Amino acid sequence: MEYRQLGKSGLKVPVLNFGTATFGGTGDFFKAWGNTDVAGAKRLIDICLEAGVNFFDSADGYSQGLSEEILGQALVGKRQQSLISTKATFPTGSGPNDCGSSRFHLIESCEASLKRLKTDHIDLYFMHGFDAHTPVEETLRALDDLIQAGKIRYIGCSNFSGWHLMKSLSISEKNSWNRYVAHQAYYSLAGREFEWELMPLAHDQGVGTIVWSPLAGGLLTGKIRRGQKAPANSRAGPIDFIPYKEEKLFAIVDALDAVAKETGKTITQVALNWVLHRPTVASIVIGARNEEQLRQNLGVLEWKLSAEHLSKLNAASAVPTIYPYWHQAWFPQLVPSLV
Repeated sequence: MEYRQLGKSGLKVPVLNFGTATFGGTGDFFKAWGNTDVAGAKRLIDICLEAGVNFFDSADGYSQGLSEEILGQALVGKRQQSLISTKATFPTGSGPNDCGSSRFHLIESCEASLKRLKTDHIDLYFMHGFDAHTPVEETLRALDDLIQAGKIRYIGCSNFSGWHLMKSLSISEKNSWNRYVAHQAYYSLAGREFEWELMPLAHDQGVGTIVWSPLAGGLLTGKIRRGQKAPANSRAGPIDFIPYKEEKLFAIVDALDAVAKETGKTITQVALNWVLHRPTVASIVIGARNEEQLRQNLGVLEWKLSAEHLSKLNAASAVPTIYPYWHQAWFPQLVPSLV
């Protein structure tokens, strides 16, 4: 297993981490992702640990906290060899303070997550989204206090815009508070907008990227292609939320098909391998409903796509940029080369 430095922190993380949104299956949305119980979770975690994947990602909003609870039970006796990340900010109830990144909500959310996870600390604590109603100073001070109290070790953000992240980093620096060392963001062959603003920012500021949904919610598994719709129980059906244009997706899958045949790998492994070797990426979140899916995802390790294959995939997945990025591209000598 390869381990990479997480941003400017001293923490090293495996290039793969296991996402537990499939644990629990509470509600129609998460049921479509999976409904792994404690016994199933223990088996999947054992396979991960055997492969060196000792990093497990959750969120208090996954299956109304049940994902964290199952993860906590499955890691009993294995916590010391594991890294845990979880998230706050999204609604956890119907009350006026049951949402957001206020001091009130974060402290309550952190305490509740610690209890469900059966641990005394969280290794990496993410803000699941940007709360525009709470002063950034309040959020960052609360997170710094939680670090000082020993309840969390490192902080990260997720789904931030470029200015959200840069403002947060600037305020942390100004006040000598702990800074975000990671950004968990959506990035895949089917969604490359991350490259426009967030990747250069991560490169410049030393923020490690942890990629969620590198298979675009199942769109890049080969289940959807010309003349073939997603299976009824697939995440890639209408219940998921990742936008895509059919013809563009079909072109990407065609390219994945060709590369998979030439490399002897699966479409899934090729799509994951492309993300794994992109600039600023420290780790990618893999999920699995069962052993077969997990072992297939683990097959992304210890090999790398050739320049020819990368060129083929890059061409198929390229998208026209919006302003000001197309204008900046006219002067490549002024922007960093991220290849």
